[in-house]
Amino acid sequence: MLLASSLLKQLVDSVSSRDGKMPVTTGRFGPLVGAIDEGTSSTRFLVFSARTSEVIASHQMEISKMYPQEGWVEQDPVVILDAVKECIQRTVDKLREQDVEPGDIVAIGITNQRETTILWDSTTGKPLYNAVVWQDMRTSSTVDLLLEAIPNKNQNYLKPLCGLPLSPYFSALKIRWLMDHVPEVQEAINKRHCLFGTVDSWLIWNLTGGKNGGVHITDVSNASRTMLMSLEHLRWDHKLCRFFKVPVDILPQIRSSSEVYGNVAEGPLRGVPIAGCVGDQQAALLGQNCTKEGQAKSTYGTGCFLLYNTGAAKVKSTHGLLTTVAYQMGPSAAPVYALEGSVGVAGAALGWLRDNINLLQDISETESLAETVGGTGDVYFVPAFSGLYAPYWQQDARGSTLSVPRSRLVCFQTRDILEAMNKDCGIPLSKLQVDGGMTTNNLLMQLQADLIGISVMRPVMTELTSLGAAMAAGSAAGIEVWNMDSIKPVPCDSFKPRISEDAIVANPCVPERDQRYSKWKMAVERSFNWDNSKV
Repeated sequence: MLLASSLLKQLVDSVSSRDGKMPVTTGRFGPLVGAIDEGTSSTRFLVFSARTSEVIASHQMEISKMYPQEGWVEQDPVVILDAVKECIQRTVDKLREQDVEPGDIVAIGITNQRETTILWDSTTGKPLYNAVVWQDMRTSSTVDLLLEAIPNKNQNYLKPLCGLPLSPYFSALKIRWLMDHVPEVQEAINKRHCLFGTVDSWLIWNLTGGKNGGVHITDVSNASRTMLMSLEHLRWDHKLCRFFKVPVDILPQIRSSSEVYGNVAEGPLRGVPIAGCVGDQQAALLGQNCTKEGQAKSTYGTGCFLLYNTGAAKVKSTHGLLTTVAYQMGPSAAPVYALEGSVGVAGAALGWLRDNINLLQDISETESLAETVGGTGDVYFVPAFSGLYAPYWQQDARGSTLSVPRSRLVCFQTRDILEAMNKDCGIPLSKLQVDGGMTTNNLLMQLQADLIGISVMRPVMTELTSLGAAMAAGSAAGIEVWNMDSIKPVPCDSFKPRISEDAIVANPCVPERDQRYSKWKMAVERSFNWDNSKV
């Protein structure tokens, strides 16, 4: 808790109230900082004490997904918004039960699932279609058509501008599909009523007034995941917009990750400034205190995302990683960049075991069940439910059981990304900081350390993504940028590699972890090209 304590203690020392004066700290917890954490599987609202870093109150709700066709993943934008409002109300109720007034909340930050695409009508405030979730693969055929018009069908053709390969993962393809297939979208565009946003934009627009003056913005970290923003200039790029035929006037204004965008228009937090906005993986990078070049973290949630802070440098990956904006802590601050490796399926595979295969009653059972297994018999499962992301970018890969227990698959995928990062950056990590819901599984963390050969560090403080959003909001509410050098390392549980560096009988010249990894690579290769399968 030392990291959070140090960060949020500084909120107390330097945060300003909404009228520019130091806040009156009549409550026993002092000033509070709120964080909306809208993920793929759930929505939460947390309130941190700026004096102690303690989570004073929180509420969480699951968010369901819809699968209209194979490979399609949708959510209802209204359900997302209603869940956020209910989480806020329930959390405020819990504060009042402790004799804490919501007026002690000096700012709110938002962190969100990225790439998920929402189009709505600015005059009615209603969505024009369901949210197309980041996991959705319906635009695979659109990608194929675009590749036909690109020299040598180069998937990285646009990467020098936006840092991203051409993939169904990113928002531009989803916008294009909605424009082509939903008549209401094209009609709203023709009338200049259509607005686009990732989940952060949808929430901020609605919370600041919606059709009655809502603020239509996004931050640089979320904009960098659309394939429409210039990494160099941090603005919508006209060449990219022309390539995808996306009208610039439907796009939100791009702002920094830490500034006051507007105030909550109604409800129990009316008047509180929304002052921070960071994509969920970048928020975790902040919360983990990976604010120096060369630091990295891996988040194990619905997917698995490993970010490596590259500072002011926009490192161009030649090994399948993404170049992205990590954050920008204020309008005049320099942006910080990162290399990212994205794994589409991590915790989602456990949900598949529970909901589709009925092997589990509860995801929490996985650790105890895995511990009862003496060996895996060299059975390898490749969870390519939405194709394979980094470092392969194979949209036609499919889930395959070829001959690793379910909890181990994400460990191999993480090693894939670390191998690519080592090649791109030239400096191997000496340890890996982790967070996310899956990290409560001790067996998984030990397996990860065994397979990558370095220590895995799991912070005792679990709410790091939300903390990152709170940090951004607190800074914009009047905190001078904190001195990161003075922040003590966060206390962690450490998992050290147990696999011997010695070889095993199968190949006496290769260490055991590398033999296992070689078999994984063979399994991955056999999952490719199933849309053009010869079987």
